[in-house]
Amino acid sequence: MVFRYPVFFLLLLLLPPLFLWAKRREKLEFAFSSFELLKGQSTTPRMFLSKTLPFLRAAILLLVIAALARPSSVSSDKEYTTRGVDIMIALDISGSMLAEDFQPENRVYVAKQEAINFIKGRENDRVGLVVFAKKAFTQCPLTLDYRILTELLAEIRVGMIADGTAIGMGLATAVNRLRDSNAKSKIIILITDGENNAGNIDPVTAAELAKSFGIRVYTIGVGKGGMVPFPVDDPLFGKRYVQANVEIDETTLKRIADITGGLFFRARDSGALSEIYERINKLEKSDVKVKEYRSYNEMFPIFLIPALFLLLIEILLRRTVLLKVP
Repeated sequence: MVFRYPVFFLLLLLLPPLFLWAKRREKLEFAFSSFELLKGQSTTPRMFLSKTLPFLRAAILLLVIAALARPSSVSSDKEYTTRGVDIMIALDISGSMLAEDFQPENRVYVAKQEAINFIKGRENDRVGLVVFAKKAFTQCPLTLDYRILTELLAEIRVGMIADGTAIGMGLATAVNRLRDSNAKSKIIILITDGENNAGNIDPVTAAELAKSFGIRVYTIGVGKGGMVPFPVDDPLFGKRYVQANVEIDETTLKRIADITGGLFFRARDSGALSEIYERINKLEKSDVKVKEYRSYNEMFPIFLIPALFLLLIEILLRRTVLLKVP
């Protein structure tokens, strides 16, 4: 609820002087030769009602002032006049993403969480998701329903696709989802921790394809590099860790970014990945022009009706119980 004309509340300043004036006016003086006749008299209901009458009038005035201030409920509608940014996230879910150099979590978990945080920070941009390992597929097309998108992202796990790292296929699938977009800016965020070793599309060819459709690609290499702890399921001893070396093809990732006018980033920890998303967010901030329409639903009756009811009670009391005889 909002009050459209709150200036009327300045009338509340009149309440104290009106209250004092009413008290003086109600004060009656009688000439008695002695007060002996009034001794032992208790307060009658009529006397009580007479004393509460100024408070009743103050309540009436307060309710009337509130009604004059035009209380209203507000509903608004927004019209967006630009299309913002269309974003496809291409996420590597190959087996190497299970490496736990982002202690206490593995790479894919941190990549998913930071992607979810990035998605939640969008407002008017359509976002979609492609995942890839040996093959690539669209987990979620471009959408403004961030709740559904984050739920689908949270459900992703390593092993959904046969193992491998088809960077070119992942990038080409994301390009295919953006090629018909008429957004003012189209970008792909490509996240991987390895080098292309699967698929029938070369990453550079996919980058050239992205460039032809005016799509910028931001590439992110995740992982510390070198020897990293990697979980292994041993049939005899259960889960154990081995040190494995997972090479990141920085040269190809940089070339993809250069071809498309994007940037290459290296995320060696979760904090760095968060900062990278924040930098991309600033680079691709959409200036959306919004027209907002407001409609007001008048609510003054909820104050005016009680005021009229109390006024009726006040009139009845003055004409009956509190009737004064000249």
